Amino acid sequence: MRARETDALDRAWVRRAIDLLQCDGRRSADTHLINPMFPALKGLSIYLKDESTHPTGSLKHRLARSLFLYGICNGHIGRGTTLVEASSGSTAVSEAYFAHLLGLPFIAVMPRSTSRVKVDAIERMGGRCHFVDEPSRVYEVAAQLAEETGGHYLDQFTNAERATDWRGNNNIAESIFRQMSSEPHASPHWVVMSAGTGGTAATIGRYIRFQNLPTRLCVADVENSVFFDAYRSGDLRVTSAKPSRIEGIGRPRVEPSFVPGVIDCMLRIPDAASIAAAHVLSERLFRRVGGSTGTNFMALLHMAARMLREGAEGSLVTLICDSGDRYASTYYNPDWLKENRLEVDSHKSRILRFLETGSGLDAP
Repeated sequence: MRARETDALDRAWVRRAIDLLQCDGRRSADTHLINPMFPALKGLSIYLKDESTHPTGSLKHRLARSLFLYGICNGHIGRGTTLVEASSGSTAVSEAYFAHLLGLPFIAVMPRSTSRVKVDAIERMGGRCHFVDEPSRVYEVAAQLAEETGGHYLDQFTNAERATDWRGNNNIAESIFRQMSSEPHASPHWVVMSAGTGGTAATIGRYIRFQNLPTRLCVADVENSVFFDAYRSGDLRVTSAKPSRIEGIGRPRVEPSFVPGVIDCMLRIPDAASIAAAHVLSERLFRRVGGSTGTNFMALLHMAARMLREGAEGSLVTLICDSGDRYASTYYNPDWLKENRLEVDSHKSRILRFLETGSGLDAP
């Protein structure tokens, strides 16, 4: 086949791929904004943007679509390109969906401890899982596999903040503020977001500044993760040898997508408190939420306690990142909690007391 004919086929594939990705975006981008009632938190309105309703069940659906568009438009992804990603699960699930949509082979490099539910979801969509025993090696193994296959390393940890247009274009920040526009406190006092790649927090923080909004951004980190230490110390070279127990967030190194300059406040949430908060919120919503959502909710409650202490009124927004059904064998399993020495009952008691009385929770 002549080179000119090959080029025409490649351009036709790109046009079709972009159409498919944009169609998915129109179908699924604007998720629900839930407003649960907590009467004891007088003057405060809490909102939860439910990213678990995406076709692949998590916040990472947005990121995966953006990474695919970024790769195609930069000429890195074309007909037959093997795609490789380093992931703790949810991003790989979403990327496997898009790879299947475009008919491309996909390999997910992930820690062996990744939940079986996520592994099964990746494999059902035709993806292949490559496991590593040391979570810190996912980066180098993914890059190596991409090189060996002549494929493309999607690299969510580097490209998350690059692939998303933080000025708008239907990103999550624009969606939040559009949905909030008719609420009593349209500009949230705080938006709270946990750190995984750092990309979503960067998008929200940049959008707040670009739109000249009074809203502030609080970012929550977890145990065995370095984002909080890096933010507090200013040292972006800090690392951790231990893996995070809250899947999808917390990293052993400061990822390139983490932008501390757009963050107004950071909190470190104990893992047991994250899981306790997930349990409490699940009971209030009548369905399970994941551990990262628990981290978000716990941090939001701390910021709510701060507002009550200051006598402030307003709204607070955070995300439901994914469904707790993915973690039935871990965060909702008493044996797993005991094995990992995670005592959640005392944290649940404190959270419930705060929701019922407006007191009993520390303000940062």
